[in-house]
Amino acid sequence: MIHTERIKKLNQKPLKEGDYVLYWMQASPRTHCNHALEYGIKKANRLKKPLVVFFGITKQFPEANNRHYTFLLQGLQDVQNSLDKRGIKMAIQIVSPPKGAIELAENASVVVVDKGYLTIQREWVKKAIDWLKCSLIQVETNVVVPVETASAKEEYSAATFRRKINKKLDEFLVPLKMEKLITHSSDINMDSCSFDDLHSIISQLGLKSKVAPVSKYKGGTLNAIKLLGTFIKHRLDHFHDRNDPSTDYLSHMSPYLHFGQVSPLHIALEILKTKSPGKSTYLEELIVRRELAVNFVYHNPEYDNLKCLPDWAYKTLSKHQNDKREYTYSFKEFENAGTHDPYWNAAQLEMVHTGKMHGYMRMYWGKKILEWTHDPEEAYQIALKLNNKYELDGRDPNAYAGVAWCFGKHDRAWKEREIFGKVRYMNDRGLRRKFKIDSYVGAVNNLVS
Repeated sequence: MIHTERIKKLNQKPLKEGDYVLYWMQASPRTHCNHALEYGIKKANRLKKPLVVFFGITKQFPEANNRHYTFLLQGLQDVQNSLDKRGIKMAIQIVSPPKGAIELAENASVVVVDKGYLTIQREWVKKAIDWLKCSLIQVETNVVVPVETASAKEEYSAATFRRKINKKLDEFLVPLKMEKLITHSSDINMDSCSFDDLHSIISQLGLKSKVAPVSKYKGGTLNAIKLLGTFIKHRLDHFHDRNDPSTDYLSHMSPYLHFGQVSPLHIALEILKTKSPGKSTYLEELIVRRELAVNFVYHNPEYDNLKCLPDWAYKTLSKHQNDKREYTYSFKEFENAGTHDPYWNAAQLEMVHTGKMHGYMRMYWGKKILEWTHDPEEAYQIALKLNNKYELDGRDPNAYAGVAWCFGKHDRAWKEREIFGKVRYMNDRGLRRKFKIDSYVGAVNNLVS
């Protein structure tokens, strides 16, 4: 079922007598549980046209590097193979996404596009709106509850958001039917990248940052679904212990959710099938917390700087910005895990070498950057830059919300103290008291040695 709330006509242009329906796939590169794809197939069948899928690989996605592009391309291989089995032509081109979509739309009856939430993704769509000569329809598929349906404004906290989104869950937690394309498009001749050599594609992008790909996580929907099955079978029952860095009870879905390679709806429906005691806690993270982050970046254009903070947090950090720091580090010292703190260093090394830092350590990591940097603005930018450079799931709503949380976003005021003011504080004593933190450090050191 595709709810009308997921569908939005973006311009007033008419249907054209074109050669095909074009699905501009950008935020949701998957064929499994993709409302935009299934809508495109239904539209093509109704018009008695073939469907063509286009994906544009941009050279200029902010802060993206070899690590991110490798994961993306691995996923696109999955998409292309799956579409081929369904008789659907896919054109993957190294081109500015809106430019490529506009060019292919010259011969299209209608264009369908999925929905992204970051500024750059919204700018791409706006550019297409300005230039397209045919109808443009957006279908939202990367959240369980469409962002504007969940809330019409930026929410202050998880508590305020939870009350709203929970009322909508029964309506939107329904399976998506897979459609069959009547008129195949496989034989349509279009330029497209060859996946015989991923390195060749990446070399054409002219990337400045040479961050290496990781071996621990491989992109693609098939890998995501396999990993989800392992999580449900072996770790979901223990999800209440997920915060302990010395254990691994996490789902590791965030890189796949980031790239749109797995559907949050599919994950939620699979979790709901279980009788696991970890079910409700996991759904809170997957739906309430994750979609609160989407709400944040969608409604707050300042999501990548300190101005996004609530008034109390911004004021208290400003008040304490000149407080004396016992330790201060440069960006390079942070990047090279060169602090005095073995726990922080381990978290940084885990991120650099695996592309993913343990969730609880991300909070500690961000808090300490605030504590060990000359001022909050510099700390904020260092945290974002490191996170976006090395995390596979960096540069997305959850990444921006996660960094902002370390500075007071979606949180309440606490007892005032030096440097942090009323922003929540974390220290190494808490790690030692709650967890076998030295086991975590040892595991990371063994991993990178």
